[in-house]
Amino acid sequence: MSKPKVLLLGDIEHPSAKESFDSLSSIAQLVTPNSDNPSDFLKECRSGAFNGVRAAYRTFNSVKITGRIEGEVCEELGKAGLRFLAHNGAGYDQCNIPDCTKAGIHVSNVPTAVDAATADTSLFLMLGALRMFASPLINLRKGEFRGKTPPPLGHDPEGKLLGIVGMGGIGRDFKKKAEALGMNVQYHNRSKLSDEMSGGAKYVGFEELLEKSDVISLNVPLNKSTHHMISTPQFSKMKDGVVMVNTARGAVIDEAALVKALSDGKVFSAGLDVYEEEPKIHQGLVDNPHVLLLPHMGTWTYETQEKMEHFVVDNVRSALETGKLKSPVHEQKDMPLKD
Repeated sequence: MSKPKVLLLGDIEHPSAKESFDSLSSIAQLVTPNSDNPSDFLKECRSGAFNGVRAAYRTFNSVKITGRIEGEVCEELGKAGLRFLAHNGAGYDQCNIPDCTKAGIHVSNVPTAVDAATADTSLFLMLGALRMFASPLINLRKGEFRGKTPPPLGHDPEGKLLGIVGMGGIGRDFKKKAEALGMNVQYHNRSKLSDEMSGGAKYVGFEELLEKSDVISLNVPLNKSTHHMISTPQFSKMKDGVVMVNTARGAVIDEAALVKALSDGKVFSAGLDVYEEEPKIHQGLVDNPHVLLLPHMGTWTYETQEKMEHFVVDNVRSALETGKLKSPVHEQKDMPLKD
């Protein structure tokens, strides 16, 4: 009986994780695509080149090779025999889950290894936005010390009310770190967590969170229900001078509405790691000295990236050995395996 195939989409960067992936060769044939763009990848799928592929390891940057995992790509990979797609990342919006489900492809993500590093990034952005550190950082490198005009005074975190939208692993980790600064925390989630899991944070409705929070942090996945969940109507309900932090996905905020809210003074400042059309960034954000910007660096540490790569390899191994992924995406928790 021939070995199943495992398709590697993208690069594995860390030697220990690469070694772990290569060890899968004892139970599977490891293959890579020849294409380097979405058009050629689809042709390669249609050609039958991936027949017998049972599982795939997928990186965020592999979208440059495959395009989004949706539509005909899902259909062709499903026909080829792909049943498990292990995605390297907490967010998996590059994968159309309904299309994957229809094709019989089970998708996993990395829900825990990213928590601490992303929460650290949220903390950095929150502090930078509260303290108005964006323009001084730029001016200092221009040789202007505090700039031609001193920056406006910022705010201390102590005593402020932080509203966390999305109390998953990242949100809970961020809550602990914010409390160490003397902040009070409330949260909104799809469902209320147990007191033990929430760490005693107050659960509130979405509108109450918008109305009462001094700082709002977005920690939700991007899907149809969260796309532009923060736009003009939501900004109108917030306190004047609110601070916004986003380390989730860019499109959970309507960037044009955020630019206007900043211009109008409704939003005092913002700390952003993600953008609607990244790597393109709305010019109104780039030009605004009240906005602290990072280029999607939430998990960009050696330790976290290494943990993530190992986690994905473990998902692939679990799929091959047990017929189940370790961390299936929540939309597919009860999805049966297609023969």
